[in-house]
Amino acid sequence: MEKKIVDLDWKNLGFGYIKTPWRYLSYWKNGSWDEGSMTEDNRLHISEASTALHYGQQCFEGMKAYRTKEGKIQLFRPDQNAKRMANSCKRLIMPVFPEDRFVKACQKVVAANQEFVPPYGSGASLYLRPMLIGVGDQIGVKPAPEYIFTVFCTPVGAYFKGGLSPVNFSVAEDYDRAAPHGTGAAKVGGNYAASLLPHELAKDAGYADCIYLDPATHTKIEEVGAANFFGITKNNEFVTPISPSILPSITKYSLLHLAKEYLGLKASERDCFIDRLDEFAEAGACGTAAVISPIGAIDYRGDHHVFFSETEVGPITRKLYDTMLGIQFGDIQGPEGWVVEVPLD
Repeated sequence: MEKKIVDLDWKNLGFGYIKTPWRYLSYWKNGSWDEGSMTEDNRLHISEASTALHYGQQCFEGMKAYRTKEGKIQLFRPDQNAKRMANSCKRLIMPVFPEDRFVKACQKVVAANQEFVPPYGSGASLYLRPMLIGVGDQIGVKPAPEYIFTVFCTPVGAYFKGGLSPVNFSVAEDYDRAAPHGTGAAKVGGNYAASLLPHELAKDAGYADCIYLDPATHTKIEEVGAANFFGITKNNEFVTPISPSILPSITKYSLLHLAKEYLGLKASERDCFIDRLDEFAEAGACGTAAVISPIGAIDYRGDHHVFFSETEVGPITRKLYDTMLGIQFGDIQGPEGWVVEVPLD
């Protein structure tokens, strides 16, 4: 049964934690996952010797639920989040939570907290955080004896203040996001912990975040803070970096498809050299949290490189953003399988 939407200031909602009533919890013990259950407890009770706390054996996902004009609630490509989490688990020797159960768990959490799914037209959405952690009594450096898979949710607004407006970035030459052949392609907490200091230094210097270069040569753009980079060349090609240490963003691959199939652009993954920014007429950061954040300018070794504008969004970036949100909120027909409706009965 559909529940009445809670009364929040949806238009001014930030990207922060608001406790919602229900979350999903499943335990892996003795070689298998239990049936899982819903709980109102937003505290995880784990051993002080859990590997997630000492050795970083954990991974997570980020995804959103959207309310359509007709009042339906839908998820955007949850199967891709399930696949990416499975790959992260394999990298850290953790048991994979079955992909079909992953999607059903997310649907259950959204349905149970449906009154917290923001109203259509508010610009806000319900953010879901699935995560899988190693727990149990394990003090040695080896895989945990037990694991927890959980999904919670919280309503969120824009990740960057101002929504779709250009922001500036610096280049973090003294810091790497990930090591060559490391865990850069897995969505694990250690990657983000390593980014906290360079992020704060960039913010203190007046930037939205910093850009990370490839750790081997420091010549190619890899990621933009906690998001993927993309550029629109002056001959209208959508380009995004390719590297084994970049997190495979679901938003990025969706934009690659939309650029080619919906906007008729050439689209490719290839090297994006930091000293060749002139090839791009527009640039942006993309990811689940922000969707798209247009890049107004990048500062690198004394050069302040402005793309389309520091105050206005480029036309192709705008079209990509509008198309993506149109699909997510049900106003535009997306490719088959991209949208999964949440049963509310």
